[in-house]
Amino acid sequence: SHRMHAMPPQEKNLVLHRRASFEYELLDRFEAGLQLLGSEVKSMRAGKANLAEAFVRVDRNEAWLMRCHVAPYLEANRFNHEAMRPKKLLLHRHQISKLRKASSEKGMTVVPLRLYLSGHLVKLEIAVGRGKKLHDKRHAIKEREAKRQLRQR
Repeated sequence: SHRMHAMPPQEKNLVLHRRASFEYELLDRFEAGLQLLGSEVKSMRAGKANLAEAFVRVDRNEAWLMRCHVAPYLEANRFNHEAMRPKKLLLHRHQISKLRKASSEKGMTVVPLRLYLSGHLVKLEIAVGRGKKLHDKRHAIKEREAKRQLRQR
């Protein structure tokens, strides 16, 4: 009797932090679960969340997604969530200590990259990022312009 191989769960991007790779040089990436309220899950699944202002705060042994705006879910009426509520990240202890070490280094931070569905669960991809200096950004803009011009030929 041959067993069915478990297919990897389908991934579907819900929200991207588009400026992340412009603002930061992205190093290690991690997948984190999130402790969410039902109305937050519904809003996120509808793509009604925003990572533009978001950042990750690492305490002693907890990591939190801060300033991620999740629009209230209309049908949830009075049980709705607070739009800017901090959301706890579900990570292994060794991952949290790695993130804490990295984020305590000068110029380093933990950047939320995207919210996505993995199967039916909402996940957050985060990365350790090194803030780009102004000249790096200018270089990135020049490279982008050059690529754009090549495409236009």
